[in-house]
Amino acid sequence: MANDGEPVRVAAAADLHYSGKSHGSLQDMFAQISSSADVFLLCGDLTDVGLPEEADVLVKDLTTYLKIPIIAVLGNHDFESGKQDQVKEILVSAGIRVLDGSFCEVHGIGFAGVKGFAGGFGRVALQPWGETAIKQFVQEAVNEAAKLESALAGLQTEQRVVLLHYAPIRTTVVGENIEIFPFLGSSRLEEPINQFKPAAVFHGHAHGGNPEGRTGQGVPVYNASQPVLRRAFPEQAPFRLIEIRQKKAAYA
Repeated sequence: MANDGEPVRVAAAADLHYSGKSHGSLQDMFAQISSSADVFLLCGDLTDVGLPEEADVLVKDLTTYLKIPIIAVLGNHDFESGKQDQVKEILVSAGIRVLDGSFCEVHGIGFAGVKGFAGGFGRVALQPWGETAIKQFVQEAVNEAAKLESALAGLQTEQRVVLLHYAPIRTTVVGENIEIFPFLGSSRLEEPINQFKPAAVFHGHAHGGNPEGRTGQGVPVYNASQPVLRRAFPEQAPFRLIEIRQKKAAYA
């Protein structure tokens, strides 16, 4: 466990896609994370099709092999069966902090999280014009960005970390088919990130993307999707590990 002034070791992974048959499949990775990190971030698509029984299997493995705080956001797969509230409750009941426009503090570091949404990046991002369905689609991305801004504003820590499922920048989705870029994230999520300048941002969702990039203001962004990390770092277990140095004493 990190002490005052020591670096906090943050591990992150995304797109576990746990099914009812996944028990023990990530045992080695979870054990490595438990021994090498102070906190573990799960960046969405925890389950395969969003079923409570899938969440049950995941929670059993997490609580068996990990003995450090776990913070999560849900992903689009966790919404697939319309049982995302049940999935969330299973996670929360196991002591996992699930963020959705909310925040928490661990070892003096503030964590803010939302699922995020799609819409594309930069000058080609989808705009709220035309049919009502298009306006509603864009509004969902706007709402998620507003939730992230609110969560970041609520943190009083010197150091902040952001958890997302959808990407906030184009760089970390490059490698995917360009036709699906608009469905992998939204640069609207980048706006509050640039405003508050967290120490790091983690996301998943883009299985064929790049492992890292930076926002327009230089904030590091890490794509923690398991397929990305397996491809980029084949000699390592598929999780990202970084150190964040505390700027003031940890809270009790």
